[in-house]
Amino acid sequence: MPKFKFYKYLEFEKRFSKHTLISYKTDIEQFHTFLEKAFDLTDLLKVKHQFVRTWVVNLMNQGLSAKSVNRKISSLRSFYKFLKRQGLISETPMTKITPPKQSKRLPVFVEKSSMLQLLDSEEFGEGFVAERDRLIIELLYSLGIRLSELINIKESDINYQNNAIKVLGKRNKERIIPFTMELNKSLMKYKETKTKNNLTKEFLLCTENNKKLYEKLVYRVVNHYLSFVSTLTKKSPHVLRHTFATHMLNNGADLNSIKELLGHANLSATEVYTHNTFDKLKSIYKQAHPRA
Repeated sequence: MPKFKFYKYLEFEKRFSKHTLISYKTDIEQFHTFLEKAFDLTDLLKVKHQFVRTWVVNLMNQGLSAKSVNRKISSLRSFYKFLKRQGLISETPMTKITPPKQSKRLPVFVEKSSMLQLLDSEEFGEGFVAERDRLIIELLYSLGIRLSELINIKESDINYQNNAIKVLGKRNKERIIPFTMELNKSLMKYKETKTKNNLTKEFLLCTENNKKLYEKLVYRVVNHYLSFVSTLTKKSPHVLRHTFATHMLNNGADLNSIKELLGHANLSATEVYTHNTFDKLKSIYKQAHPRA
């Protein structure tokens, strides 16, 4: 079936992550099920734009957010674009589909003073778990990396002499991120503690049982420690990525450099952080305006 060809294309040629693949499959399977129930149609090659529109309206009536609906539309666009390239259809039914407007939500971030307070605090305690948990927070904030990138860092990815770390990002794209001497010291100390505890896993971060770190554990650690310094509703690893980007911009880093550090494919993904630099604009205004 055409959809299975598409799934293989995403997995082996586009090298999408497991989570992204699941999202695409879910969206297309849901659409396929809807076609069967609403139009008694099983052939995805015979879909017309009216069918897609009806599906979109149905999703909105179910109470799905515009963001969720747009993601599903995006999945279908990619699917039918693939079918057209393969010569399986002459026209895509997606050309007349207009995605619903969604309100832009600005990335939330932790204040600079709060982050410094947390990293300088005694809240983490002592021992392997304490050092590891502190390092999780420090790595996410100092490097601006994604959760998946964090848990996949290997010991061999770290260059202690050059203060640089190799990160494997989306679609297996590698990038090198510099880090501070402060983080270098934390990494060296953690490495010593790992050795003392006979933890020699190839991955940098591991559990007390010498197993690779898993996502839920990182979520728990970040949520727990950010609760000490922030009242944000959302306290996830991605908030620390937003915090990294916002603080870098506020301290004078240019947008292109931040784009490279974050591993964004397009500058438009990085531009969202410019909305969070009001404090910097306020400071410049006070300095520059005669009556400020």
